[in-house]
Amino acid sequence: MRYFILSFCFLFFVSLSFAQTSQKRTYIMSLDEVIEAAKGQSTEALQAKHTFRASYWEFRSYKAEFLPSLVFSGTLPSFIHGIEQVRQNDGTYAFKSSFSNNLRGTMSLEQNVPFTGGTFSISSGLQRYDQYEPDRLYNYTSTPINITYSQSIFGVNQLKWSKKIEPLKYEEAKRRYLKSIEGVAINAIRYFFNLASAQQNLAIAEFNYANNDTLFKIAGGRYGIGTIGENDLLQSELNYMNSRATLNDAKLQLANAKNRLRSFLGFNETADIEIMIPERVPNLDLNLDKIMELAKQSNPDLMAFQRQLIEAEKNVATQKASRFSANIDVEFGLNPRDGGSEQIANAYKNLKDREVVSLGLRIPILDWGRGKGRVKMAQSNQDLVKAQIEQELADFEQNIILQVNQFNQQGEQFAITAKADTIAQNRYAVSKQRYLIDKITITDMNNAQNDRDNARQRYLNALSNYWNYYYTLRQTTLYNLLFDKPLDVDYDMLID
Repeated sequence: MRYFILSFCFLFFVSLSFAQTSQKRTYIMSLDEVIEAAKGQSTEALQAKHTFRASYWEFRSYKAEFLPSLVFSGTLPSFIHGIEQVRQNDGTYAFKSSFSNNLRGTMSLEQNVPFTGGTFSISSGLQRYDQYEPDRLYNYTSTPINITYSQSIFGVNQLKWSKKIEPLKYEEAKRRYLKSIEGVAINAIRYFFNLASAQQNLAIAEFNYANNDTLFKIAGGRYGIGTIGENDLLQSELNYMNSRATLNDAKLQLANAKNRLRSFLGFNETADIEIMIPERVPNLDLNLDKIMELAKQSNPDLMAFQRQLIEAEKNVATQKASRFSANIDVEFGLNPRDGGSEQIANAYKNLKDREVVSLGLRIPILDWGRGKGRVKMAQSNQDLVKAQIEQELADFEQNIILQVNQFNQQGEQFAITAKADTIAQNRYAVSKQRYLIDKITITDMNNAQNDRDNARQRYLNALSNYWNYYYTLRQTTLYNLLFDKPLDVDYDMLID
């Protein structure tokens, strides 16, 4: 019996704990809180973060090209079996069946030279050769030091162009991240006001349902005493039935809007979101010249235009340089005078210097105009890029003018819709009282109700438009227009 009671208590507390964890938690959130939550934990914000991380590591790889690198290369092992020219004990060679192994290892320190585009390296290597057939012999050969410099004469200095392009790309990536995060805010505003509209529609539907229920009962009483006709009674009943259907539809729309916002913010199904609709907007009038200047200073699209021009210029230089190629290699090293020894220590004795200077050329004699054609294509593409950027820049400026003008109208639009909403609410209250004392018809009552509902929806639309235009301008300028300061983020935190 005691074990039964203990088991029952255990199951009771487990079920109670499960019920508590699965119980919904309600979040009452303002517009600012929804935006901050979206920036911090939405999937879109996470995608923007990882996109920036990829750009960061690409920039790190570029910077590493200017630093020395230590490289080990080797052949471990290389077995060869067949008919080969074999070295014999007396130092002569003969073709015999052979089986050999060659072990080789080299450690080199390499450094790119940014000013010339060449490569400088210092290396040290050791090689062991083993012959198993027809005679057993082995020896060690060393290269204690080997200094090499390789330089392309007519080729493009890739490091020089990278130094122009890669810092621009990284700065563009920073600003692109800020722009993406402001895009997250714009989407959050859309989901917020979709829920606000659904929430308001439900409140209106509940209010209208209760009123139509009351009015239908009043109409039934009036019809019973003969003060209204059957047509008015049927109209009142129809309004009542329609309000019931509208109420059910509003409940579904609200649930759908909540699910969409919850999913966007990264909340699970146990979270229930209630939003607080802002009642006012800031009194903000923007100066077009200032917004235009801020946008040109900060917008990543303009930085992308600059990068595209440099990349097109690089492509022309690359195609011109590819028509002819010449490489010069200078090498100095030390090797054993006698070619090697059976002892490792002896492989580093009696060293003899070794110098190599080589010049490699590639000059097309007859290419049927392919090289010239590639240059012309690159130049044509450069002209096309310039023309496209000029057009995009003009469109960019026109878009800013439109955005500023649209935003500067929103304050007045909001004030108008707020006043209209108040008037419509008061008119409906008056119309209802006049209907209750049988001074107006049901049609007049319906018109007042429709005007009230439409005014409330226009009020929400004005709020939504205001904040949408505001954050669109923030996205364009990367500037906090309310607090008059640039947008910024801790990029080190993004990389960790």
